[in-house]
Amino acid sequence: MERNAGIQLVRALSKCGYCSRSRARQLILCGRVHVNGKVQRNPERTIFPGGDEIEVDGQRIRAAKKIYLMLNKPRGIITSANDDKGRATVYSMLPDELPWIAPVGRLDKASEGLLLLTNDSEWAARIAAPDAHVDKTYHVQIAAVASQELLERMMKGIRVKPGQALRVKRAAMVRAGVKNSWLEIVLDEGKNRQIRRIMNALGIEVLRLIRIAIGPVQLGTLGKGKFRELSAAEVAELGG
Repeated sequence: MERNAGIQLVRALSKCGYCSRSRARQLILCGRVHVNGKVQRNPERTIFPGGDEIEVDGQRIRAAKKIYLMLNKPRGIITSANDDKGRATVYSMLPDELPWIAPVGRLDKASEGLLLLTNDSEWAARIAAPDAHVDKTYHVQIAAVASQELLERMMKGIRVKPGQALRVKRAAMVRAGVKNSWLEIVLDEGKNRQIRRIMNALGIEVLRLIRIAIGPVQLGTLGKGKFRELSAAEVAELGG
């Protein structure tokens, strides 16, 4: 069999879809990984996936089928594999028989909507890369009636702390009530809790925050807590 280019052992386990890189490093350092029948404790060791045989706890590791899912994350659910406080995670809504998959980016506990999950780490990295500028669209309910001036300020940039300003790519009114309004906000950069930090700096409470699209992929009518596979076209459009 023709060998592929050599890669680090820790990356090979992740690339095969077996586990995350951090988990792979732990397994290797604990002596649970064998390469060609011998214990290997060096995560950076170069191996050749097309020729070298990798085992974890006696189980031979082969490349898993690439999986690309979208999940409608409900509010109150943690975007994590494990939670030390025993709170429900997004994995509680997925079948046990799935191979290891990881979220592409995050949604905080109070946020809802579209979350991508995959075992294709390179595809995920292309979407999350800062220079990719993949649009992420949110519907946000705030405890204020937004003015055009407010929307323009958000697009120009809001100072959230000395020396740091955050901006949105686009902001528009969806609908307004007497005391609150829904906005459509588009981001093209991945700053942590970006919308909430902007609103906090403005003294405006966020009542709901729902991600409805990542690039061309729309949440659509997918029910809360439900998931579906992405189509081949969606996979290609996002990071192919």
